[in-house]
Amino acid sequence: MATPKLDDLDYKILNMLSSDARKPYLEIARECNVSGAAIHQRIQKLNSMGVIRGSISLIDPVSVGYETCAYVGIFLNDSSKFESVVDHLRDLPEVVECYYTTGKYDMFLKLYAQNNDHLLKLIHDKFLQLGLGRTETLITFKEVFKRQIPIKKHPEIKQ
Repeated sequence: MATPKLDDLDYKILNMLSSDARKPYLEIARECNVSGAAIHQRIQKLNSMGVIRGSISLIDPVSVGYETCAYVGIFLNDSSKFESVVDHLRDLPEVVECYYTTGKYDMFLKLYAQNNDHLLKLIHDKFLQLGLGRTETLITFKEVFKRQIPIKKHPEIKQ
């Protein structure tokens, strides 16, 4: 996929939105010294180019009853079953991220469970039913930090 051509204004907008996706367009416009309509058009363009893939409200999992965060490495018995396994994993709301990887695991997941018992039930009742080779699970104690990727200009754009 080709890197989209972005200019200084695009990068300034992306920096502001990455720190606060709910920042009002008029506030962004003031800080960028352009009209609100220009910001609206730029954000629409960034959305249509796929640079911005939406905005979300981050919910604290513990506050809604999900006390256990875990990462699960999956070993597939048959790599041709990848799409089928992904389809089944999509149906599990506890699985919040899924990656096809190189290295030790065929797939790597992030999931939230209500507690360790719920996690064990997910692994035994849901994952093992998929005919996986095996899984390795890492339970996190605490999220230390989470952040957006740094928004920097593409090397071909002068800084």
